[in-house]
Amino acid sequence: MAFQPVKFYQTGTFTVGNRLLDEQQRSVQAQEERSNSLNSGHRACQGCGEALGARYAIDAAMHATGNQLIAANATGCLEVFSTPYPESSWQIPWIHSLFGNAAAVASGIAAALRVKGRGEVRVIAQGGDGGTTDIGFGCLSGMFERNDDVLYICYDNEAYMNTGVQRSSATPPAARTATTMAVGAQPGNVFGQGKNVPAIAMAHDIPYVATATVAELHDLEYKVKKAMGFHGARYIHVFVPCPLGWGAASQDTIKLARLAKETGLFPVFEAEHGEVTSVSKIRRPIPVEEYLRPQKRFAHLFGQEPAAEVIARLQTIADRNIKKFGLLDAAA
Repeated sequence: MAFQPVKFYQTGTFTVGNRLLDEQQRSVQAQEERSNSLNSGHRACQGCGEALGARYAIDAAMHATGNQLIAANATGCLEVFSTPYPESSWQIPWIHSLFGNAAAVASGIAAALRVKGRGEVRVIAQGGDGGTTDIGFGCLSGMFERNDDVLYICYDNEAYMNTGVQRSSATPPAARTATTMAVGAQPGNVFGQGKNVPAIAMAHDIPYVATATVAELHDLEYKVKKAMGFHGARYIHVFVPCPLGWGAASQDTIKLARLAKETGLFPVFEAEHGEVTSVSKIRRPIPVEEYLRPQKRFAHLFGQEPAAEVIARLQTIADRNIKKFGLLDAAA
């Protein structure tokens, strides 16, 4: 193997460990030509799943489009920690929209590029779960319904983390937030509420829908690259643990993302034109308790008398997902 000097600053380098892999097995982040679209110097919390997910997703999109990419970004954690005025960590054309109109702004950019005959330039919209499943839901549905040529990526950390950890429609049942406190007969977020936006996106019959986690970064990169091969509306929902809002250790971000998938609480799949085309199998289902225990937002379930009934209801949700999507690897 040819000599390759090792540099330890992010820009223009690549991950040391991945240098030992075959070239085709390396991630975009492990290649010298990576774009570093979300560069060093931002102010994300230590262990931030959203920063990791965005860095991989946007670099993968840049790689797939030959660096011909424009991004619209909703207000939220990703926008706040990456662009404290007058600074920016973005190395691409990047537009900050309002909290709820990133999909509409991206649709406008795509329309302008079409009129100008710039079909080689592609458009991505980004937002957290609050700006996607709640405030921006109408604009997102409109983008889907019109089949605008935009890839929308939702970085789901399951609450409004930037404004004080308030509940969103992506907050899971029983989770403690600032607005679903661990008090009363049924502490934490109530059961039976919320939105399944990947399923709603599929109901719009758009060309491509996928889910991913930051525990499987090659899978995330693959899905972003595949999405950029389609034209029309596309949607990727990325599971990004938040150490601050979840009350989890910063070093457990990848572990929690993996457990969310391995328990069945977060199914990882792809769909085209409303039909599931592939799923990421679970080799051995893990009890949901192993996912819940490391997070302080579920600490009230594990007091002197554990809330066995609530834990069982969460396990039922996971089991239902495993059955619905056929997640269990029968061979394993």
